[in-house]
Amino acid sequence: MSVEAASPSAQPIRAPAAGTSFDTEALVRQVALVIAVALLGIAIALPLGTLLVRSFLNADGQFVGLRNYVIYASTPTLVSSLWNSVSIAVISTLIVVPIAFGYAYALKRTCMRFKGLLTAVALLPLFAPSLLPAISFVYIFGTQGILKSWLMGAEVYGPIGILLSQVFYCLPHAMLILTTALALADARLYEAAETLGASRWRIFWTVTVPGIKYGLVSAIFVVFTLVITDFGIAKVIGGNFNVLATDAYKQVIGQQNFEMGAVVGLVLLVPAVVAFTIDRYIQRRQVALLTARAVPLEPKPRLVADAIALAFCLLIGGLVVFVLAIAVAASLITYWPYNLTLTLKWYNFTEYEPTGFRPYWNSLAMGATAATLGTAIIFVTAYLIEKSKGGRLLRSLAQLIAMLPMAVPGLVLGLSYVFFFNNTWNPLVVLYGGLFLLAMNSIAHFYTTAHITATTALKQIDGEFEAVSASLKVPFWRTFARVTVPISLPAILDIWIYMFVNALTTVSAVIFIYGSSSKLASITMVHMEDGGATAAAAALAVLIVVTALAAKGVHVLLDGLVLSRLQRWRRR
Repeated sequence: MSVEAASPSAQPIRAPAAGTSFDTEALVRQVALVIAVALLGIAIALPLGTLLVRSFLNADGQFVGLRNYVIYASTPTLVSSLWNSVSIAVISTLIVVPIAFGYAYALKRTCMRFKGLLTAVALLPLFAPSLLPAISFVYIFGTQGILKSWLMGAEVYGPIGILLSQVFYCLPHAMLILTTALALADARLYEAAETLGASRWRIFWTVTVPGIKYGLVSAIFVVFTLVITDFGIAKVIGGNFNVLATDAYKQVIGQQNFEMGAVVGLVLLVPAVVAFTIDRYIQRRQVALLTARAVPLEPKPRLVADAIALAFCLLIGGLVVFVLAIAVAASLITYWPYNLTLTLKWYNFTEYEPTGFRPYWNSLAMGATAATLGTAIIFVTAYLIEKSKGGRLLRSLAQLIAMLPMAVPGLVLGLSYVFFFNNTWNPLVVLYGGLFLLAMNSIAHFYTTAHITATTALKQIDGEFEAVSASLKVPFWRTFARVTVPISLPAILDIWIYMFVNALTTVSAVIFIYGSSSKLASITMVHMEDGGATAAAAALAVLIVVTALAAKGVHVLLDGLVLSRLQRWRRR
């Protein structure tokens, strides 16, 4: 052996160990998970924790235990608000769910005509702020309402107006859930029931209803939670009928009683958490209703049933269009109902809002920020949770925090932001009152649904992609950018439009944390209505609806482009 070969300096350089790159990738994944958990903690967990702590303190920041809760329980007006909220939520649920079920059943289990059009009509309230139906019913049944006599002396400002508005606002949410539940069924069950001589009514109660019971439960709890936590409708048309949402607003904004506001917020959280917990428990017991051997159910034409279904949907859809049309008409009429001359003066917002159109542009900027930043954070975090192998504790923690907003009302989240971000000890206090904080609040508020959408899309991608990339020494971030994102692009677009539309129309989540320069259109509507400029508020609501529908139209076009050009691999 030569001297050169024997010397250390002459020995060949060894290649890095096979696991070195994977260790680096594991470290990057862990760091990314830590960052994701930190962001979720700052946006969701820490504010809620601060709200809980504040409810046990007095105005001087001293710990007083349950004293604030005792004061709440001994205040008759506050306790009556709790019962008012629960009763309105229960009655609204009993009205909305049967109507939504009938509408969804007609769409999925009959052969009636115009299904596409009627589906689109039923979804219109999703693109409107919750204040819009309340404003419309003021013009329909209010002091100068065109159908005031129909109430036979009753007052629309109170539980009647809240109920009517909530039915309009919650209908599409329940219908979407029940449409999904009714979309799939095993035709063999129906054939077996018919063979045994069961009547259609008995088949309905023994086959159809048990098959969608989990969807029914979800619809019930979703509607209940939406109603009990809504602020905009009760603020506009509630009158002297107090509910929890308006009580929290009065305590914080009206009386500057932050401690009692925290208590009311937590009381408001209890029904939502209970409903969410029961719903999750029932969902865990759900079993697959469509097996590999199942035969998809296809509805058969039935002249009478199809005609009844069409008439029912036309009635409900017509009422939805009527409520929206009243808001549009109110925004274009000179002086309702005495001077019906058309005018655009109500769209001159500088007459009713010192900053003119600025709240509208703020809403667009905030919605775009929440949608773009939120979509990126949500999808990347879902990817780290779903596709990472290590860091089980971090992934579980991230999943837990990601599911938390589902049970947290927007008003409670907004209150928690006041207590957490509006504190001198918090270095993030510089964000308070700015558009970025409003966008962060909107992301947190609507996080869970978008997270579930992203997770569902990622679950459909086989783990072999990751395994093959790892075997070829391709970094996971390159696989993510070149494989995962293109495959999941339709879901990413769905998340973006969902975040944008909801951020554009939200009221309760941001009513506490806006600043003088970050006032949103939805908040401006509340102030306009308070100031008596109801027609201008209707005009701004209509402008928001048109904007949201235009965004949805662009989304449909982009979705078609993605599916036709970038998703050709989906076709056989």
